[in-house]
Amino acid sequence: MSVYTVHEPPLRRGVAAPDAERFAFVRDGFSLWAFLFAPLWMLRHQMWLVLLGYVVISAGLQIVVRVFGGSTAIAALIGLLVALLVGLEAGTLRRFTLGRRGWKNIGVVSGDDVEEAERRFFDAWVRQRAAQAAAPAAAASSAARASAAPIPRRPQAPDVIGLFPEPGAPR
Repeated sequence: MSVYTVHEPPLRRGVAAPDAERFAFVRDGFSLWAFLFAPLWMLRHQMWLVLLGYVVISAGLQIVVRVFGGSTAIAALIGLLVALLVGLEAGTLRRFTLGRRGWKNIGVVSGDDVEEAERRFFDAWVRQRAAQAAAPAAAASSAARASAAPIPRRPQAPDVIGLFPEPGAPR
């Protein structure tokens, strides 16, 4: 089973509820496409700042290897290690980009594939929103009953808070 984080986009102007079609499900774990084609994968997900950092770090490492007289095999190994790091951290990089754009991480869900994870998440999300919609009506009727009831007095605090007695309290 794969684990996905669910991200809600910022609300558009004049819209009160989030658009469920725009939610992003980001898979946690290794990404083969990010490992094999890191710059293209970053462009596909519009991760401009991450792409800039990737190019700067990769070019900087290759320049350092050449300046210190490293062989082509060492340069290739460093390139492979950077690609492996991008593949391992692809989900984190994507969550970073979504967070910078104002998306909110609203949950974690698991499923065999993204379709099952979406189904599980939206089943729970719809139930939660229905419960929230029903809650204000129940709260209004209970508030009317509570306003007629006397306010209960708070019991006097004990001499001991936790395991430590208050200073000056009788023992």
